Amino acid sequence: MIEVQNITKRYGHHTAIDRVTFSVAKGEVLAFLGPNGAGKTTTMRILTCFMPATEGTARVAGFDCADQPLEVKRRIGYLPETPPVYQEFTVTEYLTFVGRLRGMAGRNLTTALDQSIGRLELGTVRHRLIGNLSRGYRQRVGLAQALLHDPPVLILDEPTVGLDPKQIIEIRELIKSLAGSHSVILSTHILPEATAVCQRVVIISGGRIVAEDTPEQLSARLRQSEKISVTMKRPPVDADAKLRSIPGVLNVFSGQNPGTVLIECVLGQDLRDDIARFVVSNGWGLLELRTISMTLEDVFLRLTREEEGLSQAAGTPLADPAPTSQETTQP
Repeated sequence: MIEVQNITKRYGHHTAIDRVTFSVAKGEVLAFLGPNGAGKTTTMRILTCFMPATEGTARVAGFDCADQPLEVKRRIGYLPETPPVYQEFTVTEYLTFVGRLRGMAGRNLTTALDQSIGRLELGTVRHRLIGNLSRGYRQRVGLAQALLHDPPVLILDEPTVGLDPKQIIEIRELIKSLAGSHSVILSTHILPEATAVCQRVVIISGGRIVAEDTPEQLSARLRQSEKISVTMKRPPVDADAKLRSIPGVLNVFSGQNPGTVLIECVLGQDLRDDIARFVVSNGWGLLELRTISMTLEDVFLRLTREEEGLSQAAGTPLADPAPTSQETTQP
């Protein structure tokens, strides 16, 4: 549904994104992750036909973003980080205006408007001025306009910014419900959010793609050892040294809580049974034993730090300067 091939964007002598390549299948939810200035927004602006790439091609639903921008825009819903809303309109007036811009009219527009308002739970504020709404409600209005024409592709830049915890959960559930019928690119700084709603992750750093896979596969690829957390009721002073004697144990570290240790084991070996038997047979009082997985945050930090180190060694600037003028994307 989305095909990006070697797109590059330059601002003068600075390269904001460099030969970026990835794809999004029909019905897939993709997380697009990266530190500030990595090139996420630049990539999204190219996909939404807001700006052209210097080199390379980007296609949405088979249409070229540079040569067929109107066809692309008909098939995408876009929520930028700052919602593109007119604050002097009511919610209903604004969504009606957006629908008419998209060629909707009559019963089709009325039905789509009611469905979008219902999905985002905007019924209680539909007749209020957008300028008088909280940031969270304005964010939901922005998401409502992106969904209004039921596009096959959604591009969402920080969709849960400004929402309270209950609203965040609701938006995450909405995004998950769109999987299968819509292709979604979700840009977020909230890494648990990516894990919760996305099937695949693309990590960009310094304008380049540094990883692309499922969160589980990324963790497996980067993991160098197995880690097990053990909590004991009566560990002796030399528990760390004795645990190191178990075959396959590489190292033992003291945990944050009393009686807890983190055991690092040889990659690919499951030593939970051996460790549990050792602790119990010594009468140390086994309270808890669990494996420690490499989180998406661990993966993200490791990959981006490695890329920063390589870029700085090569003398490549990492900033992703946006155009200096104040730019607002309207639907």
